[in-house]
Amino acid sequence: MTAQATFTLIGGPTVLIEYAGLRFLTDPTFDAPGPVGNLTRLAGPAVSRVEVGHIDVVLLSHDEHEDNLDVSGRAMLDDVRHILTTPEGGDRVPRAQGMRRWDQAIIPGGATAVTVTAVPARHGPSVVKQLAGQVTGFVLEAEGWPTVYVSGDNSSVRKAGRVADRFPGVDVAVIFAGAARSPRLNDMMLTADAERALEIAARWPEATVVPAHIDDWAHFSQPRAAFVAAVADAGQTDRVTLLERGETRQAP
Repeated sequence: MTAQATFTLIGGPTVLIEYAGLRFLTDPTFDAPGPVGNLTRLAGPAVSRVEVGHIDVVLLSHDEHEDNLDVSGRAMLDDVRHILTTPEGGDRVPRAQGMRRWDQAIIPGGATAVTVTAVPARHGPSVVKQLAGQVTGFVLEAEGWPTVYVSGDNSSVRKAGRVADRFPGVDVAVIFAGAARSPRLNDMMLTADAERALEIAARWPEATVVPAHIDDWAHFSQPRAAFVAAVADAGQTDRVTLLERGETRQAP
């Protein structure tokens, strides 16, 4: 029988994933509400950095935007042994391992070694690729454990399709949504909305789908309530496992 991974939604894009005896954290954001760089945080984390405790691996989709790595999140990296991110992020973030698409990192130390693969992602339409910067997703694999896909700030259904071609057996898909927009980038959609999230989820019809990146930030044009309504309008409510902020659940 396949073991179950445990997922806790901290807030924004920050999810604690307890997997194969290791503790993974996506895009650490722990600042209090208020201005953060060029963005505005509307609510603090549902679980504090102290309450989260020890982290073995940070899965950092990118380091350039404060809603994916804020001041407190950056400070916590000093306590983390493995920081996996984009090639450019690997040059900027101390001790981080920059990974090109399809690069793999083997993380020992848990119940069994975990293979983390960096997978394609695109932060907005191709026309703003240079301005939005590099972004990566991740796939986690371990013997006897579900295969987990973490989209990162990906807005491209086609990029997710490439991941599905390589990893058709994804069991859990953590999909960043929120339809983030920025006036500096002509309000183009930089992360998936509900429609695209469901299209991405359709690449793995049997997977448990866990939305993230739908809370806490003012530049999300489709935050939680709007995301939930759009999923309901599409008749796909049963397709997603919606975690409340601070909630912990096992999957699949």
